[in-house]
Amino acid sequence: MSTPPRLTVPARRVVRTAVGPAPLDVDEHARLVGDRAAGAVVTFAGVVRDHDHGRSVRELEYVGHPTADAVLAAVVAEVVADSPVDAVAVSHRLGHLAVGDVALAVAVSAAHRGEAFAVCARLVDEVKDRLPVWKHQHFDDGTSEWVACP
Repeated sequence: MSTPPRLTVPARRVVRTAVGPAPLDVDEHARLVGDRAAGAVVTFAGVVRDHDHGRSVRELEYVGHPTADAVLAAVVAEVVADSPVDAVAVSHRLGHLAVGDVALAVAVSAAHRGEAFAVCARLVDEVKDRLPVWKHQHFDDGTSEWVACP
């Protein structure tokens, strides 16, 4: 009599929450949440675009409150607490970013794609709404503006 294969039990875990100046790699975030039990790994890359409301953007600067790390960890823990996902990794970059740079990286693994997509979308929305990080846009014409800054 042979032994049946062992089923992999997903581990609900937050593998990364980070706010800082290091460049972000969405593929690395995906590798962090990958698991044999996961049937889906969903990623999101918030990328600096070259325009905003009809104006050409040259670069951005993100400035974070000293509590940003703790707030991000709390937001992620709250979202994951009532969700059926296996693992999440979320990072937000600070400092000067060029067009094309990743400002927000999110990866979510789950048994099924619907769960992973839903939690990924919720994480992006909650981080954008609650993280004390502010964007200073610099335009090609030499002007600049703060976005969503209290």
